[in-house]
Amino acid sequence: MTTNLATYSVVLTYSAMAVYVIAFISFALDMAKRAGQVTAATGAGAAAPEERTVATVQGGTVVLEKVGTTSGRSGGGTKFERVGMAMTILALVLHVAATVLRGIAADRVPWGNMFEFSLTGTALITLIFLLVQLWQNLKFLGVFITGLTIILLGIATVNYWVPVVPLQPALQSYWLVIHVFVAIAGTGFFALGAGLAVAQLVQTYRQGRPVSKQLRFMETLPDADRLEVLTYRVVLVGFVLWTFTLIAGAVWAERAWGRYWGWDTKEVWTFIIWVVYAGYIHARATRGWRGARSSWLALIGFAAVMFNFSVVNVFFKGLHSYSGL
Repeated sequence: MTTNLATYSVVLTYSAMAVYVIAFISFALDMAKRAGQVTAATGAGAAAPEERTVATVQGGTVVLEKVGTTSGRSGGGTKFERVGMAMTILALVLHVAATVLRGIAADRVPWGNMFEFSLTGTALITLIFLLVQLWQNLKFLGVFITGLTIILLGIATVNYWVPVVPLQPALQSYWLVIHVFVAIAGTGFFALGAGLAVAQLVQTYRQGRPVSKQLRFMETLPDADRLEVLTYRVVLVGFVLWTFTLIAGAVWAERAWGRYWGWDTKEVWTFIIWVVYAGYIHARATRGWRGARSSWLALIGFAAVMFNFSVVNVFFKGLHSYSGL
C-alpha cells in the first residue's frame, strides 16, 4: 500500500510539472501579447507616458529626476494570462495531491528528506504566489514562479527522489512541523521578492533611456518605484518568518543536542541568510538605499537561500545532513 501511494505521488508530480509547463508558456505568451499591444498603441499615436519627478539620494545628495509612469495593467489581463492562472491553479491541485499522498505513504509530514522538502516547498511557493493576488496583482510574476517551480521540481525528481523511509531520531519531533514549515513559507516570500527585484532592475534600466522595441511589455507593469516598494513589503514578511525559523531552530537544537548553537554548516548559512536580509531592510530603511542597490541585495539574499537549499543540504556534512541521498 505504501509503495503504491508513493508511486501515485510520483505520477501526480510529473502531471503537475506538465501543467506547470503549460502555465509557463501561457504567461510567456501573455508577455508577448502585451508587448504587441503596447507597440500597436504607440504606432497608432497613443499619448506618451506621463512624467513625474522622483527624488533619490545619491552619495548624500538629493537628486530630482523625471521618470515615465505606467498605470499598470488592466484589470482583466489577456486571455493568455487567464489561461496561465487557471493552469497554475490546476497544477497546484495536482502538486498538493502528490505531496499529501507522499505524506500518507510515509505516515508523517512530507518534508523529511530533500525530495519531500522540494515537493512541499515548491507547492507552498506557488500557493503563496496565488494567495498574494488577493492583496496585489502580481500575475506578471507568473513566468518567474512557474519557471522556478519547474526547475526545482525537475531537479528534485531526477536527483533527489528516494523511497519512503522512517524519520531519523533527531527529526522525530513536533518542531519538524513548525520549524521546517515556517522556513518553507519564508522561502516562498523571498522567491516573490526576488521576482519583483528582477522586474525592478529591468524597469530601472529602461527608465531614462530612449524608447526601444525591446521589453515593451514592461510598460504594462508598475514603475520601478512601485516595484521596489512591493519588493520591500514581500521580503519583510519573509524576513519575519525567517527570524522565527532561526529562533525555532535554536530551540529545537537545544532539545535534540543539548545546545542552542553549534556552528554547524546549516546553522551558519541560515544565519548568513538572516544577516543579508537584515542588511537589506536596514540599508533601505535607514541608509536611504533605493533603486538597483537594494534590488541587488535582495537578489543576493535569495541566491544565499538557493545555495543553502541546493548545495549545503546535499554536499555539506554535519548534524543537519538529512537529505536522504
